[in-house]
Formats: sequence, structure tokens, C-alpha cells
Amino acid sequence: MTDQDPQTQAQAGAPEGTPRLFILATILLDAMGVGLIFPLMPDLMARVGAGDTAAGAVWGGVLMAAYAAMQFIFAPIIGGLSDAYGRRPVLVLALATLAVDYAIMALAQGFWLLLLGRVLAGIAGATHITATAYLADISPPEKRAASFGLIGATFGVGFVMGPAIGGLLAAWHVTAPFWVAGSLAAIGALFGLAMLPESLPPEKRRRFARADLNPFAAILGAFRLPGLALPLILLFAFEFANMVYPTLWAFWTREAYGWSSALIGGSLAFYGVGVAFTQGAILPALIPRIGDYRTLMLGVLAGIAAMLALGVSPPAALVFALIPVSCLSDMVPPTITAMMSNLADEDRQGLLQGVIASLGSIAAVVAPLLVTPLFRAFAAPDARFYLPGMPFLAGAALLIAILPAFFALNPKRARPTG
Repeated sequence: MTDQDPQTQAQAGAPEGTPRLFILATILLDAMGVGLIFPLMPDLMARVGAGDTAAGAVWGGVLMAAYAAMQFIFAPIIGGLSDAYGRRPVLVLALATLAVDYAIMALAQGFWLLLLGRVLAGIAGATHITATAYLADISPPEKRAASFGLIGATFGVGFVMGPAIGGLLAAWHVTAPFWVAGSLAAIGALFGLAMLPESLPPEKRRRFARADLNPFAAILGAFRLPGLALPLILLFAFEFANMVYPTLWAFWTREAYGWSSALIGGSLAFYGVGVAFTQGAILPALIPRIGDYRTLMLGVLAGIAAMLALGVSPPAALVFALIPVSCLSDMVPPTITAMMSNLADEDRQGLLQGVIASLGSIAAVVAPLLVTPLFRAFAAPDARFYLPGMPFLAGAALLIAILPAFFALNPKRARPTG
């Protein structure tokens, strides 16, 4: 019946709410997969013979960069495929790919097989765009905002659960998190194949276009929009500096403090809870009181202070005290995004959000390739000057260098553009 609305079609033949729960479970699994590997990295690198902690960090950076690169390249491709062939086959295939990927990573005895696993994970993980589109298909317009809010909340839960589960299971065996995650992905693929209806009817699909192959298409155009070039550059620089946390946290805490995978995972979960509280409670309370710009600057200054303190590898107890300060810096991306959104025309909002996501992906590709050699230079056993926290100090130096440009965003200093 082609006259049914997508929501009715999606729920036909399935219990009410089943498609929504399936999509949220898929997003949760994707988010968990991002953080699952973080606390395992030092032990995983040792397992595949990548060397000591300092050398292993460099190869770990390659894995992170490969994952982010695949997400950046394949997000528009997979989104286009789901528009052309439907959401269901793309989602089911992605979950099946994740199951295979986790098995590869669990069995890998060499680095290159591990790299293949992260490449596959990055490709399959890019399906969060398809999952979001499915949820939009089955939600009436007046309920889409609430549905997208559920996506954000699910991502937050996944980012907390991933490191925590990965760290705890790794205490039993370094491959245990991959077997558990792979089993969940396989169950999801089978369930989707058996129970998930298609949400996009054939008459509403479009042909796969050449433009779907180009992730760079919109970036240059966004930089030409009035008033957006500087904040886009600053957001990229901030995201670049902040990548030191996911890239090196496990290696730095292992090198500086000898933390176990379980403790590393617990600290990352604590950070995830702190970010959720900061963005969900502190940020909404601050902006009405002090405004966007002052909130932005508070986040930047908190980021500088935290990186400077962590850079000297303080006592371990102080590390946990500094995590909430680091979390305050996570107010910067949403605040500067809101400031840019207020500058952009209504018909450019989608373009802007896509470009912001693309710049974050580029930062996630480039930063690990640069900060991990810096860590190796200052954390290797034969280092001339032993300072494993040097990448944090470098991140702080970058933020200090661009601080004057942040001052230029002060609306009181803005001049009429005529």
C-alpha cells in the first residue's frame, strides 16, 4: 500500500515501538564501539607486537586515524545508499559487518589485521546517519526533535558504557570485549533481518548520485558564508587540541601511573558522565546567566588549565580531580556551534551542521597521527627529556596561541557588516 505514511509502513508487521528500539540499540552499539577499544589500546598493541607503551601509542594513533577517516569518507556514501536502496538493508549489512569486524579484532595476532578491523569498524559505524534517517522516517514532524534528543542521549550512554565495559572485560582477557560486542552485533543483524520493516517506500527514494561520493563538497562553501570562517577555524583547532584525550589517555595513564585497563576504562566512563552533566546541566544553566560568549571563553580557559595541569603528570588522585575541569572545556563545541547557527541563514543550517561534523572527523584523522609521535619522543625509555604529558602541554600551547582569535568573537567587538 503506497498511500501509507512511512511510520505506519515501518511498524507494519512488527510490535509497536520495535523499530524505534532497534534503531536506538543500533546507535548504542555504534557509540559503545567507539569507546570500547580505548582502555584496551596499550594491551592490544602489546598483543600484536607493536612495542612498548611509547611505540604502541604511535600505532594506536594509526588505528584511530583509520577509523575516523573511514567514518568521514563513508558517511555520505552510506547515507546516499540508504536513500537509494532503503534503510533496512544498509542497517542489517552494517551490523553484520560489525560482527565480522569484532571477530577479526579478537583473532588478530598482527597489526595489519587489526588495522583492517578498524577500517571495517569505521565503515560500518558510519551507519549512525542511516539510523538517524530511519528514526526521522518513522517519527511525525512534530516529534522529530524529541526523537533526535533520544539519539543524543543514547550516544551519551554508549560513550560511557563503551570504555567501562571494555576496561572491565579486558581484566578477564584482552579479546573479551570484542567477542561480547560481536555477539551483540550478530544478534542485532539477525533480529533486523527477521523483524525490522523498511521505513522508506520505493517512491520516496532517490538515485545514488556522484555527489554522494565527495565528503569535501560542502566544506569550502561553508567557509565562504559571511562570518563563519573564523569560528569554523577555531572549532577545528579546538577539536584538534582536544583529541589528545581519546588518543592518548590510555597510553599516558599506563605510562605515567601504571593503570590497569579496568581503571583506565573507569576513568574514561567518569569523564563521559562528566561531559553529559556539563552539557546537560551546567551549560543550559550558564548561558542564560552569562551569555554564549562568556560561556565559550570559560570553556576555553578550563581546557587550557586542565591540559597544563595534566601535562606535568600530577599525582594520580589529582588526575580525577582535574577531569571535571576538562569536562568544562566540552562546553566549547556546542556553544560555538550555536553562535555559528545564529549567524547562518535558515536554508544553510543543514550545510553548517554537516560541515561541523566533517571538520570534527578531519581533526580525528590528523590529530592522532601528530600527537602520538610527540608522546613517543617524550615517553620512550631512551627519551632525552622524559615528560609523557608533553602532548597535553602542546594542546594547551595551541589553545593559548589562538586565544586572541577567540576574543574576536566577542559580540561587543563585532562591527556592522553593512
